[in-house]
Amino acid sequence: MNKYLDIAPEVAQALANNVPVVALESTIISHGMPYPQNVATALEVENVIRENGAVPATIAIIKGRLKAGLSQAEIELLGKEGHAVAKVSRRDLSFVVAAQKNGATTVAATMIIAEMAGIKVFATGGIGGVHRGAESTFDISADLQELARTSVAVVCAGAKSILDLGLTTEYLETFGVPLIGYQTDKLPAFFSRTSPFEVSVRLDSAESIAQAIDAKWSLGLAGGVVIANPIPQQFAMPEEKINAAIEQALRESVTQGIVGKESTPFLLARVAELTGGESLHSNINLVFNNAELAARIAVNYYQLTS
Repeated sequence: MNKYLDIAPEVAQALANNVPVVALESTIISHGMPYPQNVATALEVENVIRENGAVPATIAIIKGRLKAGLSQAEIELLGKEGHAVAKVSRRDLSFVVAAQKNGATTVAATMIIAEMAGIKVFATGGIGGVHRGAESTFDISADLQELARTSVAVVCAGAKSILDLGLTTEYLETFGVPLIGYQTDKLPAFFSRTSPFEVSVRLDSAESIAQAIDAKWSLGLAGGVVIANPIPQQFAMPEEKINAAIEQALRESVTQGIVGKESTPFLLARVAELTGGESLHSNINLVFNNAELAARIAVNYYQLTS
């Protein structure tokens, strides 16, 4: 047990009794949505996981403590403070802990804390990736390196469509990270169900995905797995509409000099404005969809390993 880690009683009991647990990130609370919609969404995502047979563990840093499982009051705190909460990736973890600050964890930091706690399945909206123009900026999300080194399965709606999806898939392949398409041969593009890019393998059930990740780790092949779960058809956005909004938001980010860890929150918020809130509605529903699949994978995985 890491001396900086607190596991919530419900989560600790589940882990001790080999009950399936699903990790959840917290940047979606503080940096991904406005208050109070962020808090309501976070609590509903936890409910979705419980309804599908697993225990939720929302992950964050509260007053310098790594938290695997948050109380409702702690989720409220992150939601109300919003962008005032530090956005924490691997490089930031030790400094936020040492300063005893609050931190909202990205995909990378959530994976680190989940692995510390013994949680193997994680649900999020979309992973970070290679940013557009990275050939000159070298702007590549730390999420990708974390996926190469940390043994947690990440269920998402693909990479965020503000990114360069082709280079993101190439990066994952280079570092040996399996990209599983759930009932799809194509990488989902977050707000849209497909993209021009292939996944590395298609699997059509939670059971077959659980078998694959168990085999990977049992073979000693460390590192994560990406499970790309397309947004449900009724919540998907027309590609022309979302692409036009993304292109405009990208132009504005360049004009305003927005780079690094601030770029993704800016782009998602601007796209939501440009689509009249339609992209935010899609974002919320794809997270619910990912939470449901993650819980079913966790249930099957724990049946295999118990």
